[in-house]
Amino acid sequence: MPGPLPDVTITDHARSEMDRRQIDEATVRSIVATPEQIVKTGRGRWIYQSRLRQGDARKMYIVRVIVDLGPSPPEVVTAYRSSKIEKYWRQQ
Repeated sequence: MPGPLPDVTITDHARSEMDRRQIDEATVRSIVATPEQIVKTGRGRWIYQSRLRQGDARKMYIVRVIVDLGPSPPEVVTAYRSSKIEKYWRQQ
């Protein structure tokens, strides 16, 4: 299992999706550097995820950052947030 990633490249697609979903670069970089969880996907990519409070109501969300570890440095493919924490959170 991979560990924290202090250095990643954010792809143009990821930047576009981050802008559309109102997730800032600092949040994405913080999650890949100090994730609460790392989950393997079926396509050889890894999901770095953390639970965060965001928005006016300070609602709890899970923010998931999909990372391709093949390139050097690794590439952030996309990022999104969801209020459905139970759906994505893996119990240890």
